Amino acid sequence: MSEQGGRILLAEDEEIARENLTHSLGRAGHAVTAVADGAAALKELESGDFDLVITDIRMPGVDGMRLLERVKADSPETEVIALTGYASIESAVEAMRRGAFQYLAKPVRLDEVGLVVAGALEKGRLRREVVRLRRVAEKERAPVMIGHSRPMRLLKKEIAQVASVDCTVLIQGETGTGKELVARSLHAAGQRAERRFLAINCASFSGELFANELFGHEKDAFTGARGTRQGLLEAADNGTFFLDEIGDLPPAMQAALLRVLEARTLIRVGGTREIPVDVRVVAATNRDIALMVEEGAFRRDLYHRLNVITLRVPPLCERRDDIPLLVGYFVGRAAASLGKKIGEVDDEVMELLQTYAFPGNVRELEHLMERAVAMCNGERIGMAHLPKDIRVAARLRRPGLPEAPAFDGIVSLEENERRYLAWVLQQAGGAKGKAAALLGLNRGSLWRKLKRLGLDDG
Repeated sequence: MSEQGGRILLAEDEEIARENLTHSLGRAGHAVTAVADGAAALKELESGDFDLVITDIRMPGVDGMRLLERVKADSPETEVIALTGYASIESAVEAMRRGAFQYLAKPVRLDEVGLVVAGALEKGRLRREVVRLRRVAEKERAPVMIGHSRPMRLLKKEIAQVASVDCTVLIQGETGTGKELVARSLHAAGQRAERRFLAINCASFSGELFANELFGHEKDAFTGARGTRQGLLEAADNGTFFLDEIGDLPPAMQAALLRVLEARTLIRVGGTREIPVDVRVVAATNRDIALMVEEGAFRRDLYHRLNVITLRVPPLCERRDDIPLLVGYFVGRAAASLGKKIGEVDDEVMELLQTYAFPGNVRELEHLMERAVAMCNGERIGMAHLPKDIRVAARLRRPGLPEAPAFDGIVSLEENERRYLAWVLQQAGGAKGKAAALLGLNRGSLWRKLKRLGLDDG
């Protein structure tokens, strides 16, 4: 079985159709268990673990609907593709209502089957990974780095390499990319994991307040200082101290922090005694610190002291492959928090999210999904649950297309979409793969749209 292959249970009572599908799916790298009826399929489900079930709707004895219900009851993450030889809209709608991923009218075209199977397996993998991530987060109460894209694999590898090296780290990345999550991951995987992780945002305090937060104060150091107070650096002794937005650190505090990093001691506000501290300092910024150094806005010596190792957190636009996984995770977490049962996100919503610019990065996506869950009263997140400005902005980002021709007169939205897709196909020379790329869709989504609109010419 190939890396992208899946374990498929095929229930089909027509022998020739069963053999053709088994052969085709096997050539595509899938491990197929083929049975002739629903009863045999139920036995296989009891003893085996499958990523996908393909079932004929009309079979003697245990039919495809009963099999579908059993799969969804016992293994919600397993997708089901329904086959119908009757091309019945009613049975197809009923199968989709009961949780089928898609339906195919018989006789099926093997190229169509391949596309739909690929989509179903990918969706199933996504569901299982989301469930796994939630369990890890709940069980270990550790930071969860979500994503399998190339930039995220590289970042995770760098974190694993750097975590055990007890030195200062500078994390660079745009606002909302998850820089504090990276810092917490470094701490959790390092030698200080059992000690405290404390964080401070350098942009939140003035110079005097920052000194008090960072170093603490002695009794009577200023009006209202009735007793000695330990600062965050001292409280983080033997642990990790995270300085977020280090580029906003007041100039006077830059010198004070440099002294702590070099001498490994601090002096409380109003005090004279040097107090030893042993902390790992991790700093983060969304600003160009090197440029600030050249402009005289940041101390060069502190910059070099912080920049022992640099990690770059990629913006969401560089890791779009992670968006479905992030969406699933955020929707599931928000739904659990609000006591809602929302397990699906419409394909149209997912396609839109994968074309949107996300200037606010992962944080913006998280808030979008929290809002969508709050607005949703059903079990699926749809377009109506997204803000209008997001829908408009994403539609304007379709890449690579010249201006669409104007249509004469007023037509329905469905007719407008049909004409537009026909025009895109013409621009792509009839190549559906190229048309999908121009539209920002995957091939399976485009195929489903073409089929729905009667543009699938085979």
